[in-house]
Amino acid sequence: MLRVNSILRRVPVWLIYVLGILPAGVLFYQGLIGALGPEPIKALEHEYGELALQLLVLTLAVTPLRRLVGLNLMRFRRAIGLLCFFYVSCHLLVWLVLDVQALGQILADIVKRPYITIGMIGFVLLLPLAVTSNNLSVRRLGIRWRLLHKLTYPAALLGALHYVVLVKGFQLEPFLYFGLILFLLAFRFASFQRLRVI
Repeated sequence: MLRVNSILRRVPVWLIYVLGILPAGVLFYQGLIGALGPEPIKALEHEYGELALQLLVLTLAVTPLRRLVGLNLMRFRRAIGLLCFFYVSCHLLVWLVLDVQALGQILADIVKRPYITIGMIGFVLLLPLAVTSNNLSVRRLGIRWRLLHKLTYPAALLGALHYVVLVKGFQLEPFLYFGLILFLLAFRFASFQRLRVI
């Protein structure tokens, strides 16, 4: 793992952003040429949402990976978090602009459909995290920055719950994401409790 960490230290952070954004363009292009199936808008919406959830899981996994297996991704955590917000925003924009389109229908769906309500609350929780993911905010907010960024935890749970409630019938994949996020949050909580005891 030392060798892997040594290689990772040479990887520029900007490259993570570039590689992270590429799938968004590829997926959008596939939607335009009809390569995403008979319902390209729904497929695009789903792909962006799933990429956001995967990046959210990776954000939560940075600390456990370092402590359990020695893999150090700490210098990329901000980039991963911002890419997560980027894909959440893409997911939301596809729904707003390409899927629903009518403002009245959007507001009605947010109120009436539980999975949309849950998703919107999760998005609102992520907004201040994205806005304050910069060095200036870290300096100005001090300890409040760390407290604010704990909103990642409820946002992650809401993202997974959004997926679980969204799908029709029983599908294993949403529950795997939900279980993985619960495990990662339990690990963080147990680590925090251990530090308090010490």
